[in-house]
Amino acid sequence: MKKYLCIPCGYVYDPAEGDPENGIAPGTPFEDLPADWTCPACGVGKEYFEEMS
Repeated sequence: MKKYLCIPCGYVYDPAEGDPENGIAPGTPFEDLPADWTCPACGVGKEYFEEMS
């Protein structure tokens, strides 16, 4: 699974880790995150994330 980078703050969403503090289980692909999920570090929406190569 690919990691995604938050452009404004540099937070990396790693699907292997998920975002347990915000109810996202490990193993959740970025594409399956809820539409209203926001960056846990700076609060921006998914549209501000880019796939990492």
